[in-house]
Amino acid sequence: MLASLVRVFAKQGLGSLGALSQCQQLRFFNVHEYQGAQLMSKFGVNVPPGIPAKTLDEVAQAVEQMADENGEVVLKSQILAGGRGLGRFTNGLQGGVHIVPKARALELAKQMLGGTLVTKQTGPAGKPVNTLLIARKMKLRREMYFAILLDRKTAGPMMIGCSEGGTSIEDLAEKYPEKIIKVPVDSRTGITDAQAAKMVEGLRVTGDKAKAAQQIKALYDLFVKCDCTMVEVNPLAESLDGQLIAADAKLGFDDNAAYRHKEIFDLKDESQIDPREVAAAKYDLNYIGLDGSIGCMVNGAGLAMATMDIIKMHGGSPANFLDVGGSANEQQVVEAFKILTSDKQVKAILVNIFGGIMKCDVIARGIVNAAKQVGVSVPLVVRLEGTNVAQGKDIIRSSGMAIIAADDLDDAAKKAVAAIA
Repeated sequence: MLASLVRVFAKQGLGSLGALSQCQQLRFFNVHEYQGAQLMSKFGVNVPPGIPAKTLDEVAQAVEQMADENGEVVLKSQILAGGRGLGRFTNGLQGGVHIVPKARALELAKQMLGGTLVTKQTGPAGKPVNTLLIARKMKLRREMYFAILLDRKTAGPMMIGCSEGGTSIEDLAEKYPEKIIKVPVDSRTGITDAQAAKMVEGLRVTGDKAKAAQQIKALYDLFVKCDCTMVEVNPLAESLDGQLIAADAKLGFDDNAAYRHKEIFDLKDESQIDPREVAAAKYDLNYIGLDGSIGCMVNGAGLAMATMDIIKMHGGSPANFLDVGGSANEQQVVEAFKILTSDKQVKAILVNIFGGIMKCDVIARGIVNAAKQVGVSVPLVVRLEGTNVAQGKDIIRSSGMAIIAADDLDDAAKKAVAAIA
């Protein structure tokens, strides 16, 4: 969530600070479909039979177990992005989800495992497919949509349902707004029988409504006990015997609750994350890659947004959002420089530090040490202000390094843009 907000604000330019100040803590951890299914089943949610496979041998074994009476099986690419079915592999294979005869499953799996899948949500770089979910082909009566989200207006969980599903909920909401049902839940009292029943009615369940209500409650129980920020089931399907099944789901978890759910957060798949973000996280740095050419290192999210805004205003484009925080040490600054300089699209670096808790002399020593260790080959513009600023500027001035000093943020942005003109 934070990453997408920063990317949007970086493109839109000015006016981003207020929005980020409200949203900067909303960082969501996601798991793969098969991991989500395993977790949901622990809470009593009905999920389709499926086996994750990371090797061709595992695929072969899983196919034998999951093939239906007609000898068909479903192969589902596991990436942390939507739109898999309509995606395409960089090797030319169309579609990240396939229903095939088991005789063809291994041949297709060879093209999928280890491949890179590009969807409307991955960007052109795509995501690596390291796991396939081998699932049984389901016989479903109908498909619906169900989600639980955190709603700012009601300051609590909001259940959202639609009697149609299996496709983009945004399109459904636009075409059939009357079919969308919203049921707010008071987090202090939890979901009631009446609220679960209201959702079941809104979904137009045709099977056992009491059992359906229990499934809604089970999903809410998962949402609360696992500190989820989102539970989205699309489709929530009704089987031929009238049971509700979470046929496909996306689960998001609050990063701030990681200490309470180590077993969930240990599921993190770093292959799905920008390696620069992974490296930054190891040193407690906040990093989000963008598509510009000026690398930004700042201390504080608000200052980062202001820096990106003013770069845009002067005709430049930020290459990243890198916040070293308010109490970074020299080693963190060095690591931040390593990340910035490893990005080939970075043509200049702008360091913008306001020393409050963070002291300018500490940052200055880190900058000089980083420049010496890493070998900065692009123009480096530094603006320092605040605690120990005089000492910091002296360190920069006497370093013997080719560092461009700036008097204020406006001056720094102009010099960074001019350096790559």
